[in-house]
Amino acid sequence: MRVLLIDDHALVRNGIGELLQSRGVQVVASVSSGDEGVRRASELHPDVILLDVKMPGMSGIETVLRLRASGSAVPVLMLTMSHEDEDLRAALRAGAQGYLLKDMEPEDLVPALEAVLRGESVVAAEMVGPLTRIVQGGAGAKQEVPRPADPFALLTPRETEILECMADGSSNKMIARTLAITDGTVKLHVKSILRKLGMRSRVEAAVTAVEYGLGRKRRNSGPVV
Repeated sequence: MRVLLIDDHALVRNGIGELLQSRGVQVVASVSSGDEGVRRASELHPDVILLDVKMPGMSGIETVLRLRASGSAVPVLMLTMSHEDEDLRAALRAGAQGYLLKDMEPEDLVPALEAVLRGESVVAAEMVGPLTRIVQGGAGAKQEVPRPADPFALLTPRETEILECMADGSSNKMIARTLAITDGTVKLHVKSILRKLGMRSRVEAAVTAVEYGLGRKRRNSGPVV
């Protein structure tokens, strides 16, 4: 995988660059501005672009728009400190395929890049709530489609509990800590949940769970054993 990194902070660029290279990812260029990023993207044709949102001059959102206007279809994954709904909305509307937060677990970055490269959308677990609001707001003008009474009927009690945690925006590590199980067990449950629901990503599953009311309200009714 060949990645173009665009971030105005040298410390961040160096740290992320070293992290990616240590995991076998080639960083074809590491630049500090959107203008240079657009130029280098045209020259180098990376597989994925990892891009900051808040940058002086040309912002990350403007950079995505410039890339798309130039005809570039390279997947763009935003990496930012911003938890703002509007930044997430603007990034997705501009054509970004993902939105991650810089306080994420380092080991989750390469899998996220790989997912985006496969054509999947990736959004930080903490941003599932804002994403749900965006999705629900955009669906207001569409004809309502009847939904099955219980799309989660095939899930086991433990899988339902884990899905509720996902709906609250918890990462695998957070879920493992809350339920006193291992990260590996959580990952196996998440894979099973996605398979049973016929979904490709945990974000899609979490958004659906929120739409059906899963989350803190249900979980407060008592623990699942």
